Amino acid sequence: MSTTLAGRARRSTLALLTGAALATLLSVTAAGAAPLAGPADSRGDVGTAAAVDVYMRDTAADVGLEPHALNPLWQSADIKVCHTAVECSTSQNPIVGQRNYIFIKLRNPGPYGDSVMEEGTIWVYRTTPGGGAAWPGAWTQIGAMAVPVYPGVTSVTIPWDNVPGPGHFCLLARWVSPNDPMTFEGPDIGVNTRHNNNIAWRNVDSVALIAGGLAQTRPFAIGNTLTRPARSSVVFGQTGAPFQAAGGRLVADLGPTLFERWVRGGKAGKGVREVGRNQVEIVDIGQASLDNLELAPGERLAFSLSFTAAVPTREQTAVNVTQIGPDTTGAARADLGGVRYDITVGQRAR
Repeated sequence: MSTTLAGRARRSTLALLTGAALATLLSVTAAGAAPLAGPADSRGDVGTAAAVDVYMRDTAADVGLEPHALNPLWQSADIKVCHTAVECSTSQNPIVGQRNYIFIKLRNPGPYGDSVMEEGTIWVYRTTPGGGAAWPGAWTQIGAMAVPVYPGVTSVTIPWDNVPGPGHFCLLARWVSPNDPMTFEGPDIGVNTRHNNNIAWRNVDSVALIAGGLAQTRPFAIGNTLTRPARSSVVFGQTGAPFQAAGGRLVADLGPTLFERWVRGGKAGKGVREVGRNQVEIVDIGQASLDNLELAPGERLAFSLSFTAAVPTREQTAVNVTQIGPDTTGAARADLGGVRYDITVGQRAR
């Protein structure tokens, strides 16, 4: 979006400070980007420059409005991981230790722009799957690419070398352009994503099970981006065929620290039961929760989710795990991030 459009609705009056860490990151971003010809060079006087607005979709219904109320924010289809440089039909879990490829779709124009080419840089980051991943400290840069974005949809391919184990991540894409700036960026990724159509977030993981086979384990983290202690919930839901129809079983191993926090919080929750040392089975996956989990300021704790199934199925099953808690806008029960686990259950080989 052009800086001449400061009076448009998307220019929020929010004044959130990003802190020294973000200022440092942005200075590195500016220094590390490939030299780009400024759009004003080809458009003449900056006061008459065309409006620019490049965006990525947060959901299928997203048309680039800022802010929006669409959910879930963290399942963007405009970010995809593939094992080869040929774009795959469905995003794949990256292969650890190898070169994978991240495909990002940039759309031009958004609702605040005209059909003109814009140049900028797309940056991609990763973190442990889950919620409460504070920006920018909890995120690790994967790569960046300077690109021209023409009217229509531009697909950008960024190589991802030497993917670290265990190979399960949340991904974040940021489109950075001098003529299409962010409205603001604070520590809450959810708030940033909702208010900036330049940001997209994808937390989707595939879980391929064999009926009666070994468990598949996935990491999940919850965090507190506030400067005071805060209590959160981990909420479970599902879409498609019920996981229980495949004889599915989901167990959360909270680890000693987070389990102790749950005990200290009165073992609050619903649809769950203790099944072992630091372990809780999610009995009613469609409406279960672990509640009253206290986190210190800036703290982020990881635990593991273990999936097993007894019966093969052809039906699509997805389990959604979401952190719900307070954010920096003052909301008491905001969506702080989550993961959709797309589950398949195959037949054991004979």
